[in-house]
Amino acid sequence: MQLWQLSATRLAAGIRAREFSAAEVAESCLGRIAAVNPALNALVELDPAAVRAAARAADERAAAGADLGPLHGVPVSTKINTAERGRLLTHGVAAMAGVRATEDDACVAALRAAGAVFTGRSNAPAFSVRWFSANDVHGRTLNPWDAARTPGGSSGGAAAAVAAGMAPIAQGNDIGGSVRFPAACCGVVGVRPTVGLVSNWVAPGPDELEGPLTFQAWAVQGPLGRTVSDARLGLRAMAGPDLRDAFSVPALPPAPAPAGPVRVGLVRDVGLAKPDPAVDAALDTAAAWLADAGYLVEEIEVPLLGEAARLWALLLAEDMRPMQGGMRHLCDDALRTNLDYFYEHAALLWGERPGVEVYIQGWARRATLINRLQDLLGNDRILLTPACAELPFEQDADIADHDRALSLFAAQWPMISLPVLGFPGVTVPVGLAEGVPVGVQLVGGRFTEELLLDAAQAVEDRAPALVPPLPAS
Repeated sequence: MQLWQLSATRLAAGIRAREFSAAEVAESCLGRIAAVNPALNALVELDPAAVRAAARAADERAAAGADLGPLHGVPVSTKINTAERGRLLTHGVAAMAGVRATEDDACVAALRAAGAVFTGRSNAPAFSVRWFSANDVHGRTLNPWDAARTPGGSSGGAAAAVAAGMAPIAQGNDIGGSVRFPAACCGVVGVRPTVGLVSNWVAPGPDELEGPLTFQAWAVQGPLGRTVSDARLGLRAMAGPDLRDAFSVPALPPAPAPAGPVRVGLVRDVGLAKPDPAVDAALDTAAAWLADAGYLVEEIEVPLLGEAARLWALLLAEDMRPMQGGMRHLCDDALRTNLDYFYEHAALLWGERPGVEVYIQGWARRATLINRLQDLLGNDRILLTPACAELPFEQDADIADHDRALSLFAAQWPMISLPVLGFPGVTVPVGLAEGVPVGVQLVGGRFTEELLLDAAQAVEDRAPALVPPLPAS
């Protein structure tokens, strides 16, 4: 087995034990990138010399007896909408094609402090808005399983890179499924943490512009990993208090262990989109595996998730409305069309101009839904939902046809309901259907990431290994 095929946890342990060096690991991953990235276009800014230099520096620190972080020498990719010092920060927008970050965003700084070796920048749609990963600056990222299907978005390049073996961990961000959906599309593990667990502090740019309230209160940074253990390792490296982030949690008491077996509520549908038969079968399979692992599984209804999905359209659309002029002026044609359909979807639910009273009532209702979901889950229950009601969408399904575009919002209820409420979610692959990965989502109470990752591990332990049909070297 080549080094690029090893998990991040195995690489970290091997580097620490001097079984192999960070430089050897970097060289193996660079070789893998050279072999498969030209076909996938997952990583869009590559600097092999810098990667080699960072790996050599990691080996020098280890030889000097320095304290080593949990990711020491492990390759990690970062996303084009997240600042990594000295790297392009294009957001997939032509007007920003030459912008370089002068400082790390907090999540990148945390990964750097943990010892990660940054291997490249992962592709995303313009402004990271679509569930597809193509833009006019860097081109289109392909799904390593099927080029005709989306790799997901917005962290599609991250998911494709991890699935294809270019790096075992990738950084992504999520306000509408942008970590979890690409992970599900590409057959890897994606974690959306509870709001406040990982700092969302952004390095100040030349123009100090405040993001809208939904961006501030819903967006999170999270890891994508080839395995559950890798995702757990990445999350632990990224998590930590940061008083610069208005929503960061300074300290958390240890979570009490459940008194008995963890209960799992299987939620197939919330009245918005019936799951595809293959998705339904994946839910049944995951439920059986969890029961085999000792979880108490029962099918339940949680209609508040459907209500949260509808609130996502109201609150995000109204928050983004003042930004429309600037976004439309800078973005590509695909995003303009996507935005047209998004606002049509919101109008069908809330009217053309809902007004400030409806908007305020929406935020108030959000708090009630948070209370109710936390009461339902507590610290000893999780939910098992689809990752999406459909298999990975056909490329550009959000802009090719009016009715098809609108149907995506209903299918994505598992992705858009959680950001509104700020709860954690993990997507984990179950197997293949029609030649592409199909996964499920696990949802827990606030700050129950470890509980969710334990359940995801139980699924992964029983699932077949997924290896995309790519060159072996």
